[in-house]
Amino acid sequence: MIRRLTERDNDQVMDFLGEERALNLFIVGDIENFGYETDFQTLWGEWNEEAELIAVLLRYRGNFIPYARGNFNVEKFAEIINGQEHFEMLSGKQDIVEKFDGLLPVGEQRLMHFAEIVSAEQLDKIGDRGRIHVATEQNIDLVFPLMENVFDFSNNSKEGLLQTLKTKSGRTFFIKEEELAIACASTTAENSMSAMVVGVCTDEHHRNKGLASVCLSALCEEVLTEGKSLCLFYDNPAAGSIYKRLGFKDIGKWSMWHKAVER
Repeated sequence: MIRRLTERDNDQVMDFLGEERALNLFIVGDIENFGYETDFQTLWGEWNEEAELIAVLLRYRGNFIPYARGNFNVEKFAEIINGQEHFEMLSGKQDIVEKFDGLLPVGEQRLMHFAEIVSAEQLDKIGDRGRIHVATEQNIDLVFPLMENVFDFSNNSKEGLLQTLKTKSGRTFFIKEEELAIACASTTAENSMSAMVVGVCTDEHHRNKGLASVCLSALCEEVLTEGKSLCLFYDNPAAGSIYKRLGFKDIGKWSMWHKAVER
């Protein structure tokens, strides 16, 4: 049986998603932030004959994330997605997303490694914590120029970063020199179980000094002490080796399938 999920299902849903909390970071975060009754977000669940929840599908605007730990009714989930007004992207664990092959109008596809850290044991030990600063709404102009330069961010990205800080759905740690950040690391999509690492970078004139690793270690240490795990995507082997040195372990691959462009 497949039906719309409601607040009454929340305990069962969270227990189900919590068994792989890193992989379900986006679904859990969206439920905690927006619930089950909004016009831009919808959730469906599938139950087996024993009344056990076996699959969940999230729609956040035009983006869809399916999750299951075994077989589920892929054709019905695809029918639900195709029946929505807008479909922009399907993303999720590789083996789940691949089940939709041929069922959706898909164009560009991207596959990334998905890694998680659950222990601070391998993190770089930071003696002088005075080097680390925490981004706030008041000092955002110290950090944003670095992100803008490295990631080609826009003003919309700055507003998004401010919103993340205001809602406490993410945080940014940075090292500065002459009143500008020269290295930083951030989280986003934080929820009660986990957080996504993003924006790890260093100014081009200060690279190969381990500064980004220092920021990331301090960030991970704080989040881990709150009882959460952290996860991240990467497709660069060099970056992957740095993350693994700090204690991140690969837990799967994440697929992103974008809607086919009409010509």
